Amino acid sequence: MAYCENIVSPPVIIQADLADDLHHNGILDLLNMYACEPLQGGRPLDETAQRRLIPGLAAQSNGRYFLALDGTRPVGLAICFLGYSTFRALPLLNVHDLTVHRDYRGQGLGTKLLAAVEQEAIRLGCCKLTLEVHSENVNARRLYERVGFGCGSPTGADAAFMTKTLV
Repeated sequence: MAYCENIVSPPVIIQADLADDLHHNGILDLLNMYACEPLQGGRPLDETAQRRLIPGLAAQSNGRYFLALDGTRPVGLAICFLGYSTFRALPLLNVHDLTVHRDYRGQGLGTKLLAAVEQEAIRLGCCKLTLEVHSENVNARRLYERVGFGCGSPTGADAAFMTKTLV
């Protein structure tokens, strides 16, 4: 009789529990790794932001947080916030941050995270998912297009994401 040894399960996607130390530490670690990437500024979150992040996320009733776990190791993250589409008069879900640990990229975890986000959006009655992506982030753009994202403008024109720093 044949049997399998050392069966390795693929990472699983869960909704994060911010009260769980493993989950909130994973969110901090992954977000710091993401912030250190050149397109995100190339440096980790400052100490004040790190200290405020988890309590701040926990205070957001509109937040939805997803982790990809390899066993107990957080290896992927999606941070999302509910919004509202005025033109559709329905809720929407914005993917604010999406990242996969560099050692796990190319294995479909970004696709799996986005599928979990989409399932939650459907469950919540959202009319659409939104996100912004740097034009230079070719790999992310390919992922988003592959799973059905397109230009947000009804006319197909390019849109610009603009910010004004207040604090």
